[in-house]
Amino acid sequence: MLYLITFALLKMKKLPLFILIIVLLGACKTDYEKVRTSNDPKLIYEAANQYYKNGNYLNAQTLYELCIPYYRGKEEAEDLYYKFADTHFQQGEYLLSSHYFKNFASSFYASPKKDEAEFLAAYSKYKLSPNHKLDQSYSGEAIDALQEYINLHPESDKIDECARLIDEIRAKLELKAFEEGKLYYDIKNYNSSIKSFENMLKDFPDTKRAEEIRFLILQSSINWATNSIFEKKEERLEDTLKKYELFARKYPKSEYMDQVDKIYNTYQEEIKIIENVRLKNASSEY
Repeated sequence: MLYLITFALLKMKKLPLFILIIVLLGACKTDYEKVRTSNDPKLIYEAANQYYKNGNYLNAQTLYELCIPYYRGKEEAEDLYYKFADTHFQQGEYLLSSHYFKNFASSFYASPKKDEAEFLAAYSKYKLSPNHKLDQSYSGEAIDALQEYINLHPESDKIDECARLIDEIRAKLELKAFEEGKLYYDIKNYNSSIKSFENMLKDFPDTKRAEEIRFLILQSSINWATNSIFEKKEERLEDTLKKYELFARKYPKSEYMDQVDKIYNTYQEEIKIIENVRLKNASSEY
């Protein structure tokens, strides 16, 4: 049909080219475009619902957005706005879906979908939490959002799910913290390694890696001390001794104990060297 129209217009040779293009574009207009440009709120809303039902969330989203100003304050507004938020979620636009679900919950506070919207707002934040190797700002926001949902809905059947998601994110944050400390250790930045691992123990006091972490702190401490300038070596060796005593007290049967004993022997040897240097310096003064 389009071919016949084009042929007929070309045969006439009376229409300017730009008018011909406009005519052809009009002939090519899809049903979606006809609805989108119709300025008929009811038609647009009905089409949006059909696209939503069929899983065409992009078209549904565009049409719902057109409808919102017309239906604000009307009966259809609640369903419309919820589905509009969900089109973002369904397309993986989690930052926007979290925003719109939260707005829905605050705007339609008497809605039976309020709890679900608040959960999906928090869950959208969870979906933004990236691989543990990347920046974890969204992970912190997700934990806060999920915990807020738990606090607001202590009787919800989604409490266990929220707790599971929080544990999952915390495990990711813990792994990132461990790898950060281990990276400092591997590149021989022992002072940063100690600080990083000690912060990890504060942030994750129940970590199952505690024994390994305390060993790496101890190993970092002796390495840092033995590689220090003479004026600071003794102080850092004494700090190593405290870390050794803490480890030995906490994990007397540790698999690392052979290495821990070697660290203690190194501590004693280094202290003797310092004492000998002092004796030598003292005798040379007379």
